[in-house]
Amino acid sequence: MELGIGIGWRPEIAAEVEALSGIDWVEAVAENLCADHLPDSLVRLRERGVTVVPHGVALGLGGADRPDPDRLAGLAARAELLGAPLVTEHIAFVRAGGPLTASPRLEAGHLLPVPRTWDALDVLCENVRIAQDSLPVPLALENIAALITWPGEELTEGQFLAELVERTGVRLLIDVANLHTNHVNLGQDPAKALDELPVEAIAYVHVAGGVEKNGVWHDTHAHPVSEPVLEVLAELRSRVDPPGVLLERDDAFPPGAELAGELDAIRATLRKAAPSADAGPDRAASRKAVPSADRGPLSSPAPAPASDDSAGTGARTTAPAPVPTGTRDRTAVAQTALLSALVAGTPAPEGFDHRRLRVQSRALAAKRADVVAKVAPELPEILGDGYRAAFLAYAGSRPMSGGYRRDALDFAEHVLIAGGPADPVARRRLTYWWQDRSGARPPRRTTRLVRAARAVLVGK
Repeated sequence: MELGIGIGWRPEIAAEVEALSGIDWVEAVAENLCADHLPDSLVRLRERGVTVVPHGVALGLGGADRPDPDRLAGLAARAELLGAPLVTEHIAFVRAGGPLTASPRLEAGHLLPVPRTWDALDVLCENVRIAQDSLPVPLALENIAALITWPGEELTEGQFLAELVERTGVRLLIDVANLHTNHVNLGQDPAKALDELPVEAIAYVHVAGGVEKNGVWHDTHAHPVSEPVLEVLAELRSRVDPPGVLLERDDAFPPGAELAGELDAIRATLRKAAPSADAGPDRAASRKAVPSADRGPLSSPAPAPASDDSAGTGARTTAPAPVPTGTRDRTAVAQTALLSALVAGTPAPEGFDHRRLRVQSRALAAKRADVVAKVAPELPEILGDGYRAAFLAYAGSRPMSGGYRRDALDFAEHVLIAGGPADPVARRRLTYWWQDRSGARPPRRTTRLVRAARAVLVGK
């Protein structure tokens, strides 16, 4: 399906998006939409014939656990409500721990990279097949940006994506800003990744801005699209004409005129990079599969062939054998150790760059602080300038185990237990806020001791 030029729809810029000319489609974060009711802005866009694609961020298909049926059902419901031609998610894990490791569940609150190993690929492919079978429309998966890389990886990013597509038939959402991020942070060549991945499987492309600090590129989605990102887009366009290209912006929203200017720059880049008619064969034809000799001892057998999919959902009705329990267990242990080091202060797993882990850990805590401030704006209002420092101190010892709303309640409880805030008026306001949302009075001394002991156990 040809999508054209689009922009990420966000409530903060709903009016600006509606006013933009030349917009063929929009993408909305699935978890920010009700499963049975659309915002008026999206209703109006759909009435104008603008396609809306739901973009999931919470499935964690790269995690060791099988996809949560409720989350899949919610994504399917949003796809049907929107009449979407496809849904998208990420090649990432977002939580770890739980029954597979007999340890507390940990939430990252962010997209974290999966190791490019055959074990991780086996788990991801099975999870993707489960998701495909549960969704009413095709699924496309996005490559993510990373600050860290796993030791002992066995495939490049392009090879990993090519194997994923070959085994599952899933479509790809290629984020060129993420390719640039991984170039700066991890030294990975975007052109090589584009040469290796199956560009014919691309459903659409993301373009977004970021910023470089101390030699690390932060994929903020809060800055204008930079020239290096547009250069990666041009590299991709020289290989394939993508069905759709979308501008993402998630924070520090500019006026509509600036968004229109960025969209014009994207259009101009696509025009200039389009190969001429006599440019010769498609460069994608030179992409090579991973040689079987390179697969090593963890090599998986060739996947079972997919049967015909008359519904067009991308689901495979002839599934390979289930992933062995030991493979999921190894993946679970590795991901839990990494996430625990990032959010609970446990020792860094062997082989990781400790400096990069500290950068990632600080970034996760900062994102938690920012998102909690958005979902519970009363907290920074009540705590004033002390909110951020207080939250970062809390986040350093209290991993997130639920969603951001639960995190906001736990933070407020933490501040109250510690005797804060010092200002009696602010303390009274915070107490009332906590009571209104928790349905109980602040905990008594016995409850505080129990929770403090539990926090110590979680930290171990």
